[in-house]
Amino acid sequence: MSAFRAALRISRRDALRFKGRTALIMVMIGLPVLVITAVLTSTATTQVTPQEKVHSLLGSADARLITLPFRTRVRQDYTGEGHDQRQARRSDRAWTPEEINTLLPGRLLRYQSNVVEARLVYGYDRVDVFEADLRDPMARGMRRLVEGRLPAAPGEVAVSPKMIDGGVRIGGTISVWRPARSVRVVGVVEHPNRPGLREMVALPEAVLGHQNDGNSSGWLADTPAPVQRADIRRLNQAGLAVSSRAVIENPTAAELRQKEFKPDGGVRALASLGIAVVLIVMETALLAGPSFAVGLRRRRRELAVIAAQGASGPQLRTIVLADGLVLGGVAALLGAVLGIGAGALVESVAARTLDWTHGPVDVPWWQVLGVVSLGVLSGVTAALVPAVQASRQSPVHVLAGRASVDMRTRAGRPVLGSVLVALGIGGSFVAVHRGVLSVAACGAVLVLGLVALMPWLVQATGHLAARLPLPLRLSVRDASRHRVRTASAAAAVMAATMGAVTVGIGLSSAYAEREAHRLTVFPAGTLTIGRYDADDQTWSTIRAAAEKALPGVELVPGLRATNQQGTNVNLTMPWDRRACGTTRCTPPDWYRLSLPIGDERLLELIQGRHDPQAAAALRAGKAVAFDAGLVRGGMLELTSEVWAVESNTRPTRFKVPAVVASAAESVQTGALIPASAVTAAGFKVAERVVHASHVPADLERLDLDLGVVAGGGAFVDLEQRADESLAGMLVVLLGGALVLVFGGTFAATGLAAADMRQDLDTMSAVGGAPVVRRLVVAAQAAYISGLGAVAGLAGGLVSGIALTWPMTRMGDRAPGAALFDPGPTTIDIPWSFLAVMVIGLPLLAALVAGAFTRTRLVLARRVA
Repeated sequence: MSAFRAALRISRRDALRFKGRTALIMVMIGLPVLVITAVLTSTATTQVTPQEKVHSLLGSADARLITLPFRTRVRQDYTGEGHDQRQARRSDRAWTPEEINTLLPGRLLRYQSNVVEARLVYGYDRVDVFEADLRDPMARGMRRLVEGRLPAAPGEVAVSPKMIDGGVRIGGTISVWRPARSVRVVGVVEHPNRPGLREMVALPEAVLGHQNDGNSSGWLADTPAPVQRADIRRLNQAGLAVSSRAVIENPTAAELRQKEFKPDGGVRALASLGIAVVLIVMETALLAGPSFAVGLRRRRRELAVIAAQGASGPQLRTIVLADGLVLGGVAALLGAVLGIGAGALVESVAARTLDWTHGPVDVPWWQVLGVVSLGVLSGVTAALVPAVQASRQSPVHVLAGRASVDMRTRAGRPVLGSVLVALGIGGSFVAVHRGVLSVAACGAVLVLGLVALMPWLVQATGHLAARLPLPLRLSVRDASRHRVRTASAAAAVMAATMGAVTVGIGLSSAYAEREAHRLTVFPAGTLTIGRYDADDQTWSTIRAAAEKALPGVELVPGLRATNQQGTNVNLTMPWDRRACGTTRCTPPDWYRLSLPIGDERLLELIQGRHDPQAAAALRAGKAVAFDAGLVRGGMLELTSEVWAVESNTRPTRFKVPAVVASAAESVQTGALIPASAVTAAGFKVAERVVHASHVPADLERLDLDLGVVAGGGAFVDLEQRADESLAGMLVVLLGGALVLVFGGTFAATGLAAADMRQDLDTMSAVGGAPVVRRLVVAAQAAYISGLGAVAGLAGGLVSGIALTWPMTRMGDRAPGAALFDPGPTTIDIPWSFLAVMVIGLPLLAALVAGAFTRTRLVLARRVA
């Protein structure tokens, strides 16, 4: 223990002497701890327990009684928020306070809630409404009064701070639709657990009107005695759900126990955690590894003196490992403390702006302790290789000044690395049957193999230095001479690149699969506005509102079929695998594809161009199909189904003449039906929908505004590509990889530049231009990041392609299929993303490193 304490003192003194290197290591280790701790803290704070939200649910009442549609027995959880009951004939009478008091004596306070459309400064928006008399002592704690006063009359409301942020002011009025009325704002109240909620609070039936049983309504109850489990069971038997303060605040172990996981669920969770721990520790250790390697080189003389005084190899190894323990421990503790504060701050801001649930600051101490342990383990792991080198160095050679570079020993563990790479590649072929977790496990093995091979790759590429220009030659030779520092940084870049490439290929393939199976008649970017059950006057109002909301946008009319009784009729195609011929035509999706009715203008919108032949066929009364397999014998078979809740009319089939034409996109299918063909089949047609090649700036706002004008029932749809969000996700991946790639590259490059300072100064002293000095440092960064990126690309292609099977086919295969025959899949490689990862990031790292390189010559101090 005395030797260990001495090692800790030496490490502390060394950390204070070299503050720059110490800060760099602490940032590399502490930053992941900070981020993970912040995520854990914010997540735990966001997950509000029933005990933490009992006041917002019950106020100061003893129980909350929830009315349900039927009088059948209720099954509920211990909080009462989760409940269900068997359907039955609705009762002719609603619950009354007198009837409730026969089951549960006490004072009752009515409450109800719902959502309405309210006209705010920026237009109509959906707003939650909670109705209860908050002045009553029983409601104390349900909402916090921030400003003004509580509602005291039917025409008054209090609003949440989120609505104040949206332009609502105390004393102003708000127009509410469904039901249509105007209310005056008298105060501001805040939900204790949802500070970002857009909400109005009023007296019962002041905004919503009376809500029947089963429509988010009930009573708060102030009872003579606490409501116990026996009372809840009795009320459940009568058809009421109950939230009891006594039960929520004192749950039993069985009530707290969540639903049991299947045995394999626990194994999968444990395996996922193990893979995550290995990858996090490895990446952090690789990022911090160059700093420990350079630190060892600077301390070799000190360690040699200690060895000359009798210290053994294990003792020297303990001194270097103590560096990792001290720096990793301090960095992890600082990261955890800052992470807790950052997590609480982020959660409080996000709860207000993003409407997250919010509770007291909750720190999951055991999880945070585990993250701190990972940080310490990462520091010790990063110091492991330098520690082994320190124990093997020769004190005589070091004191004689002949040990300035890494010893010419075997480059890493090429045999072990090759075996792990082979296992990772071979396992990936088998893992495609087992799911994403199995592919990730094989990818982790492949990463470890490439890490073990990286010193050998550095040595192998170092032999190419003789054929390179001077700046590249100096950089590559220096990197090859200091293999530990270079291999650690390049391996960190490799792991980040491989992870980004793997996930990028998997995501791109999954989105490509969804896009290939997108079932649509219209091309992407088509806006559809309509209301099928509208009369002529209502539709004229809707169309006029649409034209006003979309000035300058051409609206193409579409027709809707009705039968002789005026009931809407939906035209689809009967599912036939022979006619379909593609896997996307599964019966449910195929049945839901409603075929449009229209003229040449709608045909031109669907095709994205003017097709004279298709237009002439449509004018002649022929349908235009966009899939050759749909037309047989020049006829297209259609199915008509009446859209009515209680219709007993069976779907009928009829045929119309049809031609085949190409649509604007390959994924489009279905057909455009002319109005004459529909009327010839005995139906009526009328304009009830319009289409436009237009993407509105705010689709939800347009939907709300037109819905209010239409009196409900109108719809606004926008046809979108299934892979529309792919670019954003790839940018996020690229950003994460950028941080890791630049972190590893700049750490190693800065340390290399410090090591090469004498060589660079000598080069400048003999006439080397400053640009040469910049080129040497830039080439060092390009070599480290380029080598890691290329190795990561190779590993990422293997894991990414393996990932396409579970991400596009859910890992299924036919029974009895061969082990290496997983079946077809969709493989879509995002080449632009890979080019930026493998070429763009190393070039950017080189440019940044060269731009920030100091070119001033520092003269060495001469000792007299």
